Amino acid sequence: MRRPELMSPRGAKQLFALVLAACAIAPLARTPQAPAASPYAGEAPIEWDGHALRPLALGAVEQRFADRFPGRIARLTDGEQVLVWRVVTAPTRMLHPAADCYRGLGYRIAAIHLESDASQRLWRCFVAERDGKRLRVCERIVDADGRTYTDASSWFWAAQLQQSSGPWQAITIARTL
Repeated sequence: MRRPELMSPRGAKQLFALVLAACAIAPLARTPQAPAASPYAGEAPIEWDGHALRPLALGAVEQRFADRFPGRIARLTDGEQVLVWRVVTAPTRMLHPAADCYRGLGYRIAAIHLESDASQRLWRCFVAERDGKRLRVCERIVDADGRTYTDASSWFWAAQLQQSSGPWQAITIARTL
């Protein structure tokens, strides 16, 4: 007895293509979610770890980037370190690892590791070096519920799949070594 063929090879390929297309657009079809209340939804912080911060102007390239960024960006300093503070209002690939930015600026990146600070906050840190100048750079992302991410890709997918709610705060701190 011959089994009837359920689907031709061409039909199987078309079905597979349709399933792939549906998977690709599914995240775009999600119901928009109102941003949750967040302590980071207001103005840039005026202090960091007990030290007063003062604003620094964004450079021309940073300003062009900020004009397209879904949220706000501020550069601040306490006189010893530079803090880049971003409020992100929607999942975006524009929030990427700081190491990528430093590499793009010609820095060599070394000693990438996770560490906890004195307040037990987890950070991804690395050393960036260019022309004899060495910086210690640390970064983290915090969602509206207090969950933290040290990896921009993990944050992006959690946010995209609604496993993390915003607005999100992304902090990058750089200090000369």
